[in-house]
Amino acid sequence: MPSVLIIGYDPEFVDFNDPGPPQGLNKDMIWAGAEKSLQLITGHGWKAVQCMVRPDESAVNDIERALSRDTWSCIVIGGGVRMSQNSVPVFEAILDTIRRVAPDTPIAFNAKPDGSLEAAQRWIKTS
Repeated sequence: MPSVLIIGYDPEFVDFNDPGPPQGLNKDMIWAGAEKSLQLITGHGWKAVQCMVRPDESAVNDIERALSRDTWSCIVIGGGVRMSQNSVPVFEAILDTIRRVAPDTPIAFNAKPDGSLEAAQRWIKTS
């Protein structure tokens, strides 16, 4: 069964004044989208695990732990992680951690909080 690790910033710690993410986005919208992504992926018959991290140096340890729990078919990085202008060093550290710990695992990017299935489907091919 394919497995997808979804990495996103914990909405409780997101800076909604950051100019990167879409205007009007709030923590309830992120939580709802993340939950919908999990439901869509598991409804597709795949395993899905959400790894919500703080946008700070603690993200690396949290992601290392999540990566070590399974062999992932795909890792989806949420839009808030890559669009945040205030957390570029954290995004770089997240990418470096994935490259180091799971070098053969495809990385996908979702376009919206509930878009992780579509992102993973670009990399996970099933018959």
